[in-house]
Amino acid sequence: MPKAIVAYVRFIDSVSHYIGLFAMYLVFAMLGVLLWASFTKTFFLPSNWTVEMAQFIMVAYYLLGGAYSLKNDEHVRMDLLYGGWPTRRRAQVDLFTDLTLIFFLVMLLIGGVLSTIYAFDYGERSYSAWRPYMLPIKLVMTFGIFLTLLQAVAIFFRDWATIKGKPLP
Repeated sequence: MPKAIVAYVRFIDSVSHYIGLFAMYLVFAMLGVLLWASFTKTFFLPSNWTVEMAQFIMVAYYLLGGAYSLKNDEHVRMDLLYGGWPTRRRAQVDLFTDLTLIFFLVMLLIGGVLSTIYAFDYGERSYSAWRPYMLPIKLVMTFGIFLTLLQAVAIFFRDWATIKGKPLP
């Protein structure tokens, strides 16, 4: 494999790792928001922002962690036949699914970018009582989808190298 592809795979793996570690800690932020919601609902007037903020944090957790789960091969897969195949055959099948995943992520990214532009241009706000601006969460969502797309391309290169008999480290 060319050095540029090897460098790309290593760089994206590293970025996905650190963003994924950051995303893991978002669970504690969400837990804090939900604890605050429980506390205020029990002893004071309930806050109207807590449920929606917890949902936003969960979206960030999910989408920023997508690339990390792809990198570590921790996503859902049906291993009934796949697990018994040789490494090269698995890479051949994965190459097809990688292309399908890349197509899907490109479509998601296009939708995310268009939605983010809309939120920016029109100052889109949520329809809840809290009415937060939607631009920040849409930026996080689009970034998460973009990072997952970059990781899917890195996995494609990794599978391609495995088929060629020169697996990437």
